[in-house]
Order: sequence, then C-alpha cells, then structure tokens
Amino acid sequence: MSDGLLSVAEALARVLASAKAMPTEMVPLHLARGRTLTEDLKAMRTQPPVAMSAMDGYAVRAADLAAGAPPLQLVGQSAAGLRYGATLQPGETVRIFTGAPVPDGADTILIQEDAIADGDRIRATAVPLAGRNIRRAGLDFTFGEMLLPAGTRLGAAELALAAAMDHPRVPVARKPLVAIIATGDELVQPGAHAGRDQIVASNSFAIAAFVDAAGGTVLDLGIVVDQLEPLVAAIRAARDAKADILITLGGASVGDHDLVKPALAEEGMELGFWRIAMRPGKPLIHGHLGAMAILGLPGNPVSSIVCSALFLVPLVRALSGDKTAHIDRSEPAILGVALKANDKRQDYMRAALTLRDDGTPVAVPNIVQDSSMLRVLAQAQCLVIREPNAPAAEAGAPCRILRFEQGW
Repeated sequence: MSDGLLSVAEALARVLASAKAMPTEMVPLHLARGRTLTEDLKAMRTQPPVAMSAMDGYAVRAADLAAGAPPLQLVGQSAAGLRYGATLQPGETVRIFTGAPVPDGADTILIQEDAIADGDRIRATAVPLAGRNIRRAGLDFTFGEMLLPAGTRLGAAELALAAAMDHPRVPVARKPLVAIIATGDELVQPGAHAGRDQIVASNSFAIAAFVDAAGGTVLDLGIVVDQLEPLVAAIRAARDAKADILITLGGASVGDHDLVKPALAEEGMELGFWRIAMRPGKPLIHGHLGAMAILGLPGNPVSSIVCSALFLVPLVRALSGDKTAHIDRSEPAILGVALKANDKRQDYMRAALTLRDDGTPVAVPNIVQDSSMLRVLAQAQCLVIREPNAPAAEAGAPCRILRFEQGW
C-alpha cells in the first residue's frame, strides 16, 4: 500500500510465512487439551469390541418371537463387563442391560417395555425386527482405522475419541514459548500504588491470556524502562531462554522514547515490516532474531489486544501445528447504526452485538473508539471490520465482524 503501510492480509501472510510447527513430543492424554497432533492417530482397538445391547431388556432369537410362540425361558443375565457365558438356545432369553455384551446365539433385543415377566417366563407384547437394539461390533470404529489426522486440534470430543481408541499418550507439537516484555518508564505492576504520572501495566495480562488460549507457554520478562541497555538485556534474556516468539509491548513507534526497534536492530533483528494500514495498531514490528520471531506490539491497550487477535494468535497456533491458523474467522452481520466513510486504514471498531428475530447478528459500534479505553473493549462483543476507503454505510447495511470468542 502507499506510505509504506502493509495491508492486514499481507502482514498476516508475512507473519505466518516462516511459521513451522514445533517438534513433536509425546504427552499424556490428560495434558493434551488444546494441543495439535503431529501424526495421524489410528485406532488401537475395535469399538465396540463385541456386539452390545443399546437398551435394557431381553436378549432373544428373533425367530422365537413369531406370532403365537410360547413364552421364553429366562436362563440368566448379561451386564456391562460381565457377559452371559453360554450360547442362547431356542426358546431361551437372557436379561440384558444397556452396554452389556449380546450373548452368542441372540440376534435381537426385546426392550423391557415390550416384555411381561411371570417368574422366569418372559412374554413379548410387541415383536421387534431381527437385529433391533443391538450395537454391532465395530459400529463406531475398527482396529487400524485412521480417525484423527495430523493437524487436528484436540478438544473435548477429540480427546474422548483418542481415549476410546486406546491411546494413553499422543504425539503433539511442542508448545511454543512466548516471551513478553512490557516497556515504558510510566508503567507499574497492579497493586504497586501508581503515582499520578504512572500507568498500571495491563497489556501483558491480555497477551498472556491470548498465548495460553492459543496453545503457547508464557515467559513474562516483566517491565523494562525506556533505555537501550535494559531493553537489549531483556531481549538477550528471551534468546537465552530459547523463546520461539518475543512480544514487546510499547516503544514500537517513532518517538524519542520508542527504543524497541533500535534495541532489536542492535541485536541483529532481520526486520520484516513495522507499519500496517490498520486502526488501531498501525505501528507493529515484525521480524526475526535467528529462529525467534518478533512481534513488537503498540503500547495502547486496545491496539495491542487487537493486534494480538489478528497476528499473535494465528502465529502461536501455526507454530503449534494448527493447519487452520490462517483461516479468516470473521463472519457476516449487519450494521445497527450508520457509519461515516472510512479512510485508507482497515478499521476494527469495538461493537455491541445483538440478534434479530431471524438470528441475523446486528453490530452497533461504540461512539468512542479511543485505543486506550479498555472499558469499551470489555463491554463489547465483537469488532466491526471496515475495509480501507469503505464508503459511508447506512444502518442495515452488510458488514463483517470478528466475535471475541473466536480467538479472544
């Protein structure tokens, strides 16, 4: 774009261009939530391993339930984990419970609601079709089937499936280590009794939450003053820790106290870009120090948070092996208010979100969009995305939104 500003799409493409999944490690299944498989996962058993009852009732031979057939003789029971050991003979039935193995010789389950018991004599009041209410062996999957491909992000359902497949440990990408450095003479930690000219540091908490949710590990290197030597020392600490990503907060612009870029340059950073045609978040540094990726985020809280959602989260997920990291997660909506024409930067406007009766999402951007206002961000439910040079739009016009629960 003009003025040396990259588009958001081009900036994201550059951030992800060199992102390769971390090396594989084997982790216990109970520690694998949110991790990404690096190898295909095949079933180590058949599920269910044998035919099982889908209902409480009686295991029968369908041929024994013909019209006018005599009552069946109850000869035993089959419960989950404790099958009836003999083969069912003509005229016999076995009491069976949901999840119990179907006895050899039986081919149907007569549900208990359709049976009348008189001692050990069982009479059917309805005749089920042959094979009814039986879960055949292998109904879910069979030994050797590939059910979870490499690149799968392990959520609740995937973890349950991996467990059922008999995998106590799974091969996943190592979690990327993300070092965070907050910069600024004015910053103090929460609870440190900030003076009148100081600001309580907040960005690092949001960024750490992004990293954790995206599948990374946080290394918080604290607050560093606006001086070159301490900044260089903090950058070296990140390198010594073998961080995969270094996040700097603040000092990314061109003021006299914006020393992050010079400090990174002194350490040999290969600069990718440092300005994006977006609002909020124009001054964003991207580059590499050896194998360590660099994202220098703006100091304004909303700017750093929006930039993290757009660039840091996809980067962490890509390094974690997630093949969907690059996918646009925005969605269509309509505007609840009229908006003026946009300028040359792509705008991300904090907005309230409601639903029409037909389920269509309606976004109403907040009147004030100052990038320092965290309250507005916390009260919003989405960002309205406005393309560069978008014309004025009336209420009811189509737009695109990014919901906060998608990567926030």
